[in-house]
Amino acid sequence: MKLSIRRYGGCLGLILLGACANIDAPATTASETVTQAAVETTRAATAAERIRADVLFLADDAREGREAGSHGYQEAADYVSIRMAEIGLEPVGIDGWFQQVPLRANKPILESAAFAVTKTTGETVDLAHLDDFRVFVSADKTEMDIIAPAVFVGFGVHAPDQGHDDYAGLDVKGKIVVYIGGAPDRFDSEQRAHYSSRGGKAEAAARHGAVGIVSLYSISGEKRLPWARLISNPTRTRMTWVHPDGRAEVSGAGLGGSGVLNPEISQLLFDGAEKTFAEVRAEVDTKGVSPAGFDLNVTISMKGAQTSKVVTSPNVIGLIPGSDPDMKNEYIVLSAHLDHTGVNQKKIDAGKDGINNGAFDNAMGVATMLEAATRLREASLGRSILILAVTAEEKGLLGAGYFAHYPTVDGVALAANVNLDMPVVLHPFTDVIAFGAERSSIGPIVRAAAAKMDIALSPDPMPTQNLFVRSDHYRFVEKGVPAVFLVVGFANGGEEKINDFIKNHYHKPSDDTSLPILYDQAARFAEVNYRIAKDLANVEERPHWNKGDFFGELFSGK
Repeated sequence: MKLSIRRYGGCLGLILLGACANIDAPATTASETVTQAAVETTRAATAAERIRADVLFLADDAREGREAGSHGYQEAADYVSIRMAEIGLEPVGIDGWFQQVPLRANKPILESAAFAVTKTTGETVDLAHLDDFRVFVSADKTEMDIIAPAVFVGFGVHAPDQGHDDYAGLDVKGKIVVYIGGAPDRFDSEQRAHYSSRGGKAEAAARHGAVGIVSLYSISGEKRLPWARLISNPTRTRMTWVHPDGRAEVSGAGLGGSGVLNPEISQLLFDGAEKTFAEVRAEVDTKGVSPAGFDLNVTISMKGAQTSKVVTSPNVIGLIPGSDPDMKNEYIVLSAHLDHTGVNQKKIDAGKDGINNGAFDNAMGVATMLEAATRLREASLGRSILILAVTAEEKGLLGAGYFAHYPTVDGVALAANVNLDMPVVLHPFTDVIAFGAERSSIGPIVRAAAAKMDIALSPDPMPTQNLFVRSDHYRFVEKGVPAVFLVVGFANGGEEKINDFIKNHYHKPSDDTSLPILYDQAARFAEVNYRIAKDLANVEERPHWNKGDFFGELFSGK
């Protein structure tokens, strides 16, 4: 299939007025195209027009899905750096606007993947790759070859201080642990998100001496991420960031790797066990019930291999200096991830559109962040504000993780984070969900800013989506920095629009600018985030966790 590459050269000013979307401008060098687009966007008359122009550029086919480390991502980073300069920000990267993030890029070797189950009878069943399983070699290794007995560990959550320990009474040393997705519903939405994370479960397994992990689908998990979607792009590059000393950052160091099974074949692991897979899944879906762990009567063999190389991809960082002599050396961070999931070669080979443009995810987040920065640049600020466009969020919050570990300003002075990720502005929104707000002194500021715009705050309507741990703010939380992450709410027709987007467009090529995007609503979303950031910059007391808060205590001193 021939890919359509649109160039926004001299006609971008007309595009801002909706006049030439179907006209091919003369091709120019990338730097000329990027520079002209960024300059003309900044000069647009209204917030809605600037946001629209940003999204059109960032989500264009020419950016090729903005995968971290790619040419398309670098063009997007260049564009954002020029936008920051035009707005009047100051560069505070290591290399001008940029903080280069070293990434270990791992490409799976599909033909090396193998998964077998040996029963107590001695019968070995070899599973079919992609039809029945996927395997993932640990990010710091090139090969995996594990054979070990299997132990079911329920949700795989180790939280004895919170009254829950799925490892109690189980011996998993030298074994492969098998867990089911999710976490106990006794936890609140954001704690549940924390304990549901794959990274946390890998850490728990490694601490208990396991050599590998296998995850299984719950009923709700299968609805959220069908098997067909999990295997839709099997050659996709996986990444982790690399410390200055060359160590790859991994969750569960010591594990050889992991596997995930199709729910249609998962009963095989429970052959002759005290419970069936169906019974375990039913327990997960029963309120107040957590599946208990037990030994499985099978041995698992997992094999895999991957090629590895180190690439770099930049975070883009701009500064709006504060003016208060006592507060200007503290920083409020506005963050948004600039990357998306790149190109699905499998779809392109089949003659289909395979460019994952990421218009909402997260060109829109970056565009609204830049619009908030435009307003903040003209505001009176006590604390300084960092505008941070991060790389490799789609690979596991990597750019944010690297910045949180190696900030380009004094890390102790990071006072709060306001994160903008995937505002789905498909309806006139009247409410927002503010993840993390009520856990710190940020809460009243968020509530007041929203109220001034007649915007209500709503509770998390999708607790099983684990959104609190799935965006960049969480890397700041892990370092003890209070954070808030706003998304558009479900009121006033939002539930139908947002659920349709998640089902039919999320992480698919159809997340593009052909969707009926309401740019005036995007401007409202930018406005409420601007108000929150401005008030955080000016509040007399530095933002802090509420006394006794779970995350504040868990990550204090980090």
